[in-house]
Amino acid sequence: MALLDPHTREEVRRMLADLAHPVRLVVFTQNVDCMYCRETRQLIEEVAGLSNQITVEVYNRIIDREVAERYGVDKAPAVIIEGDQDYGIRYFGIPSGYEFGSLIEDIRMVGRRDSGLSPSSRKRLATLNVPVHIQVFVTPTCPYCPRMVRLAHQAAFESPWVRADMIEAMEFPELADAYGVYGVPRTVINEVIHIEGAVPEGYFINELMKVMDPEAMAHATAARERLRAEYLAIAHAHYHHDEDAEE
Repeated sequence: MALLDPHTREEVRRMLADLAHPVRLVVFTQNVDCMYCRETRQLIEEVAGLSNQITVEVYNRIIDREVAERYGVDKAPAVIIEGDQDYGIRYFGIPSGYEFGSLIEDIRMVGRRDSGLSPSSRKRLATLNVPVHIQVFVTPTCPYCPRMVRLAHQAAFESPWVRADMIEAMEFPELADAYGVYGVPRTVINEVIHIEGAVPEGYFINELMKVMDPEAMAHATAARERLRAEYLAIAHAHYHHDEDAEE
């Protein structure tokens, strides 16, 4: 049974009709411990079937370990959107709900080879010379999440120093817990810079560029450690409270 209904299929076909350059969708699945691997593969193959400019490659994350390592894929399902190179655009978890729109817009972006960012943002990103890893935690029902996913992926397209991951929080709850994700979107940059909610492009770029400022990174690291210590203290207190209640 198709995942895309006829109306959605025709709308997507229309949106992908003007792709100027080829787009390759690389999908990683696995046979165990993967909530939506089958559906993710089917969804990507249905989308690819709507444009002759899109091709799909499917790998098993466990069996095709060398390929997974090359792409830095350590969980599944995963989707990578490439053009004539790997731009660092990653989806971990099925891009469904509101994130389906992000997927289509990313394909359009790669197909036209243009990030769509403002000249000012492009100029600032051109000065990056350190690796940047962006993780945007989302849920399919969050209407504000696509904005942050798109900004992160636009930055990844624009700079070879940036890798940007959409992470579906409900599919990877342990990872979400590790980063203290209690609401979405939550954006984490280089482990220590956190952005809550959807923000304008200029604000996002300002936060991203802090990776070039040692003092700003030191402050962000210290703030993260304080929050971690508070979290551990609360968890410790709850643990002992539960033990006392049982006694």
